Amino acid sequence: MPSASQVDKIAERVERLLLRYEELQRTNALLAEQVEVLTHERDSLKSRLAAARSRVDALLERLPEVKKAA
Repeated sequence: MPSASQVDKIAERVERLLLRYEELQRTNALLAEQVEVLTHERDSLKSRLAAARSRVDALLERLPEVKKAA
C-alpha cells in the first residue's frame, strides 16, 4: 500500500498535469483562432488575385495584336 508521502507526490503530479492540460487547451484554442483568421485572409487574397488576373486578361484581350516583322 502506498504511503501518504507517495500519495501526496502523485496528487501533486496530477495537479501539475491538469494545469498543463488546461494551458495546452488555451494555447490550442488561440492557435485554432489564428488558423481561422489566416485561412480567411488567404481565401480573401486568393479571391483578389483571381479578380486581378481576370482584369489583366480582359485588358490583354483589348490590346491590338502585334504582327511580327519577317
